[in-house]
Amino acid sequence: MYVPAHFSETRREVLHRFMQENPFAALVTFGEQGLDANHIPFELDETKGEYGQLRGHVARANPVWKDLTSGAQVLVIFKVIDGYVSPNWYPSKHVAHRQVPTWNYQVVHAHGTIQIHDDERYVRQVVARLTRTHEAAEPKPWKMGDSAPEFIDTMVKNIVGIEINITSLVGKSKLSQNKEVADRANAAAELEKRDNTVLAQAMKATL
Repeated sequence: MYVPAHFSETRREVLHRFMQENPFAALVTFGEQGLDANHIPFELDETKGEYGQLRGHVARANPVWKDLTSGAQVLVIFKVIDGYVSPNWYPSKHVAHRQVPTWNYQVVHAHGTIQIHDDERYVRQVVARLTRTHEAAEPKPWKMGDSAPEFIDTMVKNIVGIEINITSLVGKSKLSQNKEVADRANAAAELEKRDNTVLAQAMKATL
């Protein structure tokens, strides 16, 4: 990924927070069948290795887990926020007419090596942790024990676990940092008017 210095985000705690708050990511692989991408919710374990470890699962019917050998290099892309920015939102455009449309965004690329876990115990643990995390806000969180054991047994047998040891993290926060403060502030205000408040707040944080 091309990352100009003024858009680079290198703070590991920030990158980890982005990944945890936006766990649905694109797993990009290159196996015997060539390039592939699968969209998967991931669990991040910050305590494993220098950059952390990702865990998830795919359907057994998905050929990706057979197409890769353990230790293969993969890329996981986490999209944080994004939005269109009109040149009309920059006050300087109306003076010098030297602005163009752009797209602002924040993303994290996690490079690493994959391990395949065709193991029922591993899969159950991953599913249980993901469920606890994403059901936590529900009034009555669903848990695996709410379903008939034989149903859960069948479902677990139909998925395969994956684990990615992260070897590097690349973060990009393109938030108009290369523009004048007044231009950035007004663009953030315009985004807020259009209900893209998360991107607006991220831009305001750079002022």
